[in-house]
Amino acid sequence: MTTDIEAIRLGKLKQLPGANLEDEDLAGVDLRQINLAGATLTGIDLSRANLEGARLEGSNLLGAKLVGTNLRGNLVGVNLMQADLASADLRGSNLRGANLMGAKLTQASLAGAFLSGSNLMGANLQGVDLRGADLRGANLNTVNLQGADLTQADLQGANLSQANLEEANLQGANLAGANLTGANLLCAELEGSNLTGSNLTDTCAIGTKVDRSGLTQ
Repeated sequence: MTTDIEAIRLGKLKQLPGANLEDEDLAGVDLRQINLAGATLTGIDLSRANLEGARLEGSNLLGAKLVGTNLRGNLVGVNLMQADLASADLRGSNLRGANLMGAKLTQASLAGAFLSGSNLMGANLQGVDLRGADLRGANLNTVNLQGADLTQADLQGANLSQANLEEANLQGANLAGANLTGANLLCAELEGSNLTGSNLTDTCAIGTKVDRSGLTQ
């Protein structure tokens, strides 16, 4: 059965678990509180749409356009691989176990977001706000976090090997047991961070600002 796209745009359809909206254009649409759990949303355009409080757990947003989108909702286990989330609002969102491999998140806001166990390998998070975010056990291999704000973020046990953390703010961050092998920490701020048991093999840290972190400049 074909989904009534116009009814969705008008806010008349809110319960759409498992729906197929592949490649549809819902840019700028008010979709607050919509239920799209387990939906097929590959290639969909949701740029500037409002999905605050939406249920998107387990949905497939592979290659979706989410530029400037309000995604403050439930995104547990969502597939956002190769999605464009530039300037998206994900503050406090639940992204536990989500796949964000290769996603573009430049200038997005993820303050207080839950990203434990998520896969961000190769993602572009340049300039992202991750203050107080939960990234425990997350895969951040080769991720670009240049200039990102990770103040008070929990990165315990995270994989940050080959990550670009140049000029990133990691003040008060928990990096206990994190893998920072080959990471770029040029001019990063690590005052008050916890690096207990972390792997700093081949880490580049010239100009890094430290205080009680135990990292040798």
